[in-house]
Amino acid sequence: MTRSAKKLFFLGYGNPGRGDDALGPLFIDKIAQLGWEDVCCCSDMQLLVEHVTDLHEYHETVFVDADTVCNAPFEFSPIAAFKDESYTSHALTPAALLYVYQQVYQRDPPAASLLRIRGYNFALGDLFSKKAAYNLNAAIQFINLRYWQS
Repeated sequence: MTRSAKKLFFLGYGNPGRGDDALGPLFIDKIAQLGWEDVCCCSDMQLLVEHVTDLHEYHETVFVDADTVCNAPFEFSPIAAFKDESYTSHALTPAALLYVYQQVYQRDPPAASLLRIRGYNFALGDLFSKKAAYNLNAAIQFINLRYWQS
C-alpha cells in the first residue's frame, strides 16, 4: 500500500442523535481507526469559525457530511473559499470556513474537497439506516483508493 506524502485533515460533522446525520462523525471514527500516517481526524456537530485553526497545518482538507439530496452512495468534489450566507452565522459551510481562513491567515487555504454521503433518516431519535451504512462503507473504500492505493 502506498501512502500519501501529504498531510491530510478529515473534518466530519453531523448530529449522531439524528440517524443518518451521524455519517460525518462515523466516517471520521472509521478513518481514525485505520491509523494512517500524516492524517488527522476531527469531528463535531457542525462547522464553527474555531475550526479555521485546525486547517492551518495541513496540505489538504476533506470535509465529510451527510446529505439528503446527493447521489448515492456519495459525491466527492473540490471546493473553494466563498463568502456565503453562513459566513456570519454560528454554523458555517465548508466554503465559508475556507473564506474565513483566507481572512485570518491572509493566504489561500489548503486544497479542500467535500465528501457528501447520502443519508435517508434525519429526524431526532432516528436509527442509523442500513442504506446509509452501505454508503459509508463505499465512501471509505473510495477514500482509501484515492489517497492510499497505487
